Amino acid sequence: MSQAPGVPLRVVSYNVHGQRDDTAALAEVVRAAAPDVVIVQEGPRRFRWREKSAALAESFGLVVAAGGLPSLGNLLLTSLRVRVTGTRCRRFPLTPGRHLRGAAYADCRVGGGARFTVAGSHLSTDAAERPGQAALFKRDLDEVTLPVIAAADLNEGPDGPAWATVAAGLTDAAVATDRADRLTFSCANPSRRIDALFVDPRIQVVDYDVVDTPLTRRASDHFPVLVDLLLPAAD
Repeated sequence: MSQAPGVPLRVVSYNVHGQRDDTAALAEVVRAAAPDVVIVQEGPRRFRWREKSAALAESFGLVVAAGGLPSLGNLLLTSLRVRVTGTRCRRFPLTPGRHLRGAAYADCRVGGGARFTVAGSHLSTDAAERPGQAALFKRDLDEVTLPVIAAADLNEGPDGPAWATVAAGLTDAAVATDRADRLTFSCANPSRRIDALFVDPRIQVVDYDVVDTPLTRRASDHFPVLVDLLLPAAD
């Protein structure tokens, strides 16, 4: 079957567990994937976060596009093939006694002018708090006019209300490739698909994988999600 004309883009979504595991393995995993965009959850967000974010990006062979402390650990990294034209961050309202959460967004251009927006978030582990955060994240996504690529650690599976909120009107890359049985958490005992990547219907999902190898099991407590896409060609 022939594919519609488009611009290829490889995206990785990865909860890196605060770089508390094997960081050499982590860097090797990402470099081997050769992504154009990496959407990071649990990236640097505290003291010297800019320096730490740059060091993480360099270890991957990428550069920082957006995120870090302003988005509370959500970090968007890109290859030099991707030009970033605008960025913004969001912090979700603080629930006393809970971790701060947020989201990062970057408007990008690649491959002779194909434009898209990439977004990343990490929702609460608290089932009462997640729906409100999902609604704010979704509101931001709905305001995007460019084809959007949104990835998140949703901390719940596809049967959850927060997942349904974020997924509405978007294509779940795992479902599109008939690979929704690929579990993303935890590396020690894979039992749940809580890490998702959604795309605008204008974007074609070419391939999807959850990378489960001895190396990824050392690199983090989450498996990386690897997706190949075709963006709408520039007008």
